[in-house]
Amino acid sequence: MEGSYKRRIIDYLKRNTKKGYPVQTLRFALINQGYLRPLVDEAIEQAMKELAKEAPVLKESPKIEHEVVVDDTPVVVKKSFWKRLFGGK
Repeated sequence: MEGSYKRRIIDYLKRNTKKGYPVQTLRFALINQGYLRPLVDEAIEQAMKELAKEAPVLKESPKIEHEVVVDDTPVVVKKSFWKRLFGGK
């Protein structure tokens, strides 16, 4: 009986994390619906393992490109609040 509950929770977690819901929000919702905390935590762990197996494997590392941006505008140095207040240089 517990296995079917756990499977339903795992499927629920996988489906909703794919939709973009945070895992902690789903955990809180399940616990508030009356599911036991250890069962929910085990289901989260299993769902994350299954989602990791479904994730695509990157065959090559991403290319990092750099671009140098030159900004010729001068930087204006402002006096701090305390120097303006007490008249320091």
